[in-house]
Amino acid sequence: MLSQKTRYTIRALQHLADHWRQGPVRLDAIAEAQNIPRKFLTVILSEMVREGLVNSHRGREGGYELALPPVDIRYGDIIRLTRGSLALTPCASRNAHEHCANCLPEAECRLRGLMLELRDEMAAILDRKTLADRIEVEPPFADPPIA
Repeated sequence: MLSQKTRYTIRALQHLADHWRQGPVRLDAIAEAQNIPRKFLTVILSEMVREGLVNSHRGREGGYELALPPVDIRYGDIIRLTRGSLALTPCASRNAHEHCANCLPEAECRLRGLMLELRDEMAAILDRKTLADRIEVEPPFADPPIA
């Protein structure tokens, strides 16, 4: 599951991508449009500035803008920056591998095999999709009937 920080980061970067080449976007405008707490957004955007994905501009006309074209920012990279890994289990991580506590030896664990396959499929999608890609909004799932 994605952390709240990762979800906020993606939404903030999507907002900046929607305003690409329109000049800096004010923090308050991003926070309001994306329903992100202002203080949390400040931390997130500061981290993205340090990572080289966002530029910060001070002053009256200041704000934030993407440092790279949206087509050059992949969702997989955003998640790796904020979460550390795409894997659902530590033993399936390519970049932050750890042995799972209370588990079988990795050579015997079929769950690890499944998680590796899932991680590779997910990585293929997330590393193919960029902030420039249009992503369709799907209607919410219907609430199950009350019995």
